[in-house]
Amino acid sequence: MGTSGTSVPEGHPSIWTPANIVTCVRIVFIPVFMVLCDLSYNNGSGQVSVGLAFAAFALYMVLSLTDKVDGYLARSRHEITDFGKFLDPIADKLLVFSALLLLMDIGYVNLWFVFIILVREFLVSALRMVASAAGVVIAADKLGKAKTAVTMVAICAYLFTFALSAAAGAIGLAASLASWLLLISDALMIAAVVLTVVSGIQYFWNGRSVIFS
Repeated sequence: MGTSGTSVPEGHPSIWTPANIVTCVRIVFIPVFMVLCDLSYNNGSGQVSVGLAFAAFALYMVLSLTDKVDGYLARSRHEITDFGKFLDPIADKLLVFSALLLLMDIGYVNLWFVFIILVREFLVSALRMVASAAGVVIAADKLGKAKTAVTMVAICAYLFTFALSAAAGAIGLAASLASWLLLISDALMIAAVVLTVVSGIQYFWNGRSVIFS
């Protein structure tokens, strides 16, 4: 596609648009988030590091918000590239599953929830590959986008709850607030799993002509 607003010669579009750079930065910082989160409770002291737990939460929230930033940049600058279309969903999946695996290790997220979300992503990705080979594009719909948004909000809520629980020893109110936040986080995750299943069914319904052709 064209890259209006850049100095790249016609016919040689650059993949290094601002939107794609933001996406790449997001991917680079995912391991940083994982290290912070892992060290917060596997630091050898036997106690959760409050500072590292809050740092992991803050970084994850920033990385989640960049998903909207790169999409806005690509559309507003008319720089939607095939590289961006390929990389952005990968960044989203890496961001979600890196956090889900860590939260499952901590004991906050149920194994079956992670399994359902993982299977859905594999099946939808396979469907898109088959559709692409047939020349059909199955774009993300509103339900799919809502699923991603709710999942990221649920993960942020879990990470904040974890950090707040670690601070409970120093702040008396933190323990009570953390217990309420955990209930809210669980409700959000259940909603995310329901949206995962429903949106997955909708993807396959929309792509039924490709599957049964």
